[in-house]
Amino acid sequence: MARKFDTIALTGKRGDDQVTESLRALAAHLLERGRKVIAETSIAPGMADLDVTEANGDRIGTDADLMVAIGGDGTMLYATRVVAQAGVPLLGINRGRLGFLTDVGLENMFDTVDEILGGRFIEERRIMLAARIDGPEGAATGFALNDVVLQKRDTGRMIDFETWIDGRYVNTHGGDGLVVATPTGSTAYALSGGGPILHPDTDAIAMVPICPHTLSDRPLVVRADAEIEIRVIERGDSHPEVTCDGHLLGALGPSAVLIIARAPRPAILVHPVDHDYFRILRSKLHWGRGSRNSGPRQDD
Repeated sequence: MARKFDTIALTGKRGDDQVTESLRALAAHLLERGRKVIAETSIAPGMADLDVTEANGDRIGTDADLMVAIGGDGTMLYATRVVAQAGVPLLGINRGRLGFLTDVGLENMFDTVDEILGGRFIEERRIMLAARIDGPEGAATGFALNDVVLQKRDTGRMIDFETWIDGRYVNTHGGDGLVVATPTGSTAYALSGGGPILHPDTDAIAMVPICPHTLSDRPLVVRADAEIEIRVIERGDSHPEVTCDGHLLGALGPSAVLIIARAPRPAILVHPVDHDYFRILRSKLHWGRGSRNSGPRQDD
């Protein structure tokens, strides 16, 4: 049965007047179409005079049928942390710079939203990662749509660490850290570290060393259901930390272990019917520009 989007939650980049203006315009547009609108707590003050309901992440996860995020990919990652594990679909409106996740432009916002409300959209499920630090002081858990990153806190220091997959020892690494990326995150930090681009439909995750001390320490692609363990070797001066989509999860000491696995639920992304992942890659990575053979047509 097709989804019905009767209650729609909104969020956006905080402190940006242009984003606030766009959120207000979208809220008014949805209200005119008989939808209930929820303003996520961080952006609710900018819509106090509209007939919207303020709610935090827990309530949005329970009440909303769809969440719309206006901003850049960072805003979309924030929205994912709010609602993805509750199974609420996400639509991204691009007000940022890069826009791998927020693929709808502001100029098409109203038309696209109307099409989606009318049942014309593509629904895509993206792998998410669950990360857990188990240590003597207890456990810390987090989720990531892009990546879980082990990195040094201080510059000029190196991390020594071991990796294990499904209980089997893989390697001992030295360098600045490790990016464990989903296919979605393969075009983020992992790409800048020399990792592969994985199509979103690929059922795999990438392990990309950050500035490895040994040149033979190369990116590794493993199945998405693998369980990855990372253990830090005592150095005394590296102070390694773990982040989930750039959000600090905690420190990883030599007496703790970082466990990374597929999250119980994927993120559900909603796209317009003409969504084309390869068109986004060509646009954002400037493929074919300046080439004599740039393909069958030019992209904007």
